[in-house]
Amino acid sequence: MQSFETLLRESAQAHGHLCPGQVVGVRMAMLGCRLIGLDEPRRRDQIKRLLVYVEMDRCTADAVAHVTGAKLGRRSLKFMDYGIMAATFLNLETSRAFRILSTEEARDLASAYAPEVMDKSARQLEAYKRMADGVLFRVQRVRVNLHECDLPGPTLHKVVCSICGQVVRDRREVYRDGKPICRPCTQDSYFSHAREVSWPGMNWSPALENANAPDLQAEKGANSSTGITDEPVLSRN
Repeated sequence: MQSFETLLRESAQAHGHLCPGQVVGVRMAMLGCRLIGLDEPRRRDQIKRLLVYVEMDRCTADAVAHVTGAKLGRRSLKFMDYGIMAATFLNLETSRAFRILSTEEARDLASAYAPEVMDKSARQLEAYKRMADGVLFRVQRVRVNLHECDLPGPTLHKVVCSICGQVVRDRREVYRDGKPICRPCTQDSYFSHAREVSWPGMNWSPALENANAPDLQAEKGANSSTGITDEPVLSRN
């Protein structure tokens, strides 16, 4: 694994700025990977053996993702919205897993570790670099409850929502009266008042073009690259 300073510099660049959370995240990831026996987690043969769960959507999460190479789109990074400064590192080959939590005591001890730094944020940043792992973190040996549909790889399970017809993957559906339903249709969703949006040319296809020449007047005022007008039409159907 690269040095702490190198990983911190790269992580801060990818994240957009250097902050105390970046220091915590880089050190958290380095410790977690070391505990599960992966010394080069971004290497192809090791990334396939790694799953990482982050419990916060803060700066620390970006640092953990950078150091480990775990990604949401590769299904090696899982976001658990717990609001806790913690991450769990799982070796899929050995089932060995550790949950690492940033301690609140570390924040209170910052002035003792970097008394010469006046600015609060800069003091925390420098102190977190200097603290021993045992001061900065709590570590728990855990067993991860892993379903086969949570693993990286192709989709193993699909169902169609019995209300809206949307395909739901990886067993994220819920069941009511024995029927599969997507979460938005249960009203347990992050959005509401959804209305379909349409614009001229929205339903274009080669087959339609061959059957009917495009009406240029209908496309007037549309964006030349997308066909989207300045004022989308809300469909009430």
